[in-house]
Amino acid sequence: MKKNRKFIISGILLLLIGVTIGLVISSKFDFQTKGFSEDYQISKESQELLSKIGNAMAEVIQAVRPSVVNIYTTKKIKRQGIPFPFNDPFFRRFFDDEFGGLFNRPKEFTQTALGSGVIVDPSGYILTNYHVIKGADEIKVKLYDKKVFDGTLVGYDAKTDIAVIKIKSNGLRAIKWGDSDKLKVGETVIAIGNPYGLNLTVTRGIVSATGRANVGIADYEDFIQTDAAINPGNSGGPLVNVSGELVGINTAIFSTTGGYQGIGFAIPSNMAKVVMDSLIKNKKVIRGWLGVTVQDLDIEMAKTSGLKEIKGAVVTDIQDGSPAEKAGLMRKDIIISFNGKEVEDAAHLRNLVVSTPPGKTVNMEIIRGGKRYTITATIGELGAEQMVSESESVLAGIYVEDLTSKIRSQLHIPKKINGVIISSIDPDSPADGLLMRGDVIMEINNEKINSVKDFVRVSKKVKNEAIIWFFRDGRVSYITLKVGQ
Repeated sequence: MKKNRKFIISGILLLLIGVTIGLVISSKFDFQTKGFSEDYQISKESQELLSKIGNAMAEVIQAVRPSVVNIYTTKKIKRQGIPFPFNDPFFRRFFDDEFGGLFNRPKEFTQTALGSGVIVDPSGYILTNYHVIKGADEIKVKLYDKKVFDGTLVGYDAKTDIAVIKIKSNGLRAIKWGDSDKLKVGETVIAIGNPYGLNLTVTRGIVSATGRANVGIADYEDFIQTDAAINPGNSGGPLVNVSGELVGINTAIFSTTGGYQGIGFAIPSNMAKVVMDSLIKNKKVIRGWLGVTVQDLDIEMAKTSGLKEIKGAVVTDIQDGSPAEKAGLMRKDIIISFNGKEVEDAAHLRNLVVSTPPGKTVNMEIIRGGKRYTITATIGELGAEQMVSESESVLAGIYVEDLTSKIRSQLHIPKKINGVIISSIDPDSPADGLLMRGDVIMEINNEKINSVKDFVRVSKKVKNEAIIWFFRDGRVSYITLKVGQ
């Protein structure tokens, strides 16, 4: 009994000790909690400031969203059937039907894609990326109010990845144009689009860099880099500033996973507008031409020329009879400004030139022999480089230029070879993978090609098939191009 009493008394004491400790801890925790709530309250001023910022962003987004559209495209893809292992009528008769016509019969299926676009005119013009509508047989446009329209392709420019489509509607909410040249690194921007088909998604970030070139996305690059989240489906949507103005067209992401990693690219609005206006007015892009070959300035050249910054483009070659030659430009000249704008590098100068209307007179500031000079040039049209505009032609997407003596010398092309040289080929051209840059087209369907004019004239008559004789790597060959091959 005594032992039992001892155990009971010990248990009661332990229980009392536990309750006491619990009360102390509870009291202390309650004290700390009260202290936290009293010491770390968000001030009224901070709440008002954050509320104002949030409301301001909401206003910008509400103003812009009605100008953003969904773009859905479809195209039919034909794929050849699997060839028979044995070319025997017996196998064809008894086995082809068993496999549902699998062998030797072309298969056709529909491929769908989605992207974004932005209304730039109340009458129905919409700006987007070329890669969004590339090869599409059908384009559908869904507006902010859920209405769906058929889209018609007005024109495209593969070299800048810009396309213009139009819908039959009036009184649409067109976005306001902004000046992308005024963008500063660190400035807040907003990306709107339809990533992964999620309608009208908004992301916010800053301008990480401007003038990004040599990214490998397009031929003419002057990208705005941003950390605003851009994902598949955002392509063609607007990048806007805090005033709700269009400053860029969301185009691509830099990613090792296929998803957002903090680096997105947008085509500057100023470049997009020049291309868009030309496509609407001329059904093609008319570009300026200076006629120089340039490369980036390095630190040694900058020092010897007395330049404090490594900015500018060094002239390495000048085309005969070009605006540059007529203006008096010389090899080794360093172009540091063009038409009042500071030249960052060779790619920047190239973009400035092609964006200048032909016939316009511009001033260029150059460094020659350590001294500064101002040279005046009248910009020409980039007419030496042509592309077949008829999309149904088997020659569509081939860019060529005249074969000059300088090009002959550089590429070691014999004098007996006459024709036009291919400068580039669009990825969706029937000639892609068969012809290549540097090939000299000599003859098309038994007609001699001696100039760009000959090429354009003959190509307009070609539709579904063309036999092309060309020179490559020291030998003359021929291929037959067919639509859908």
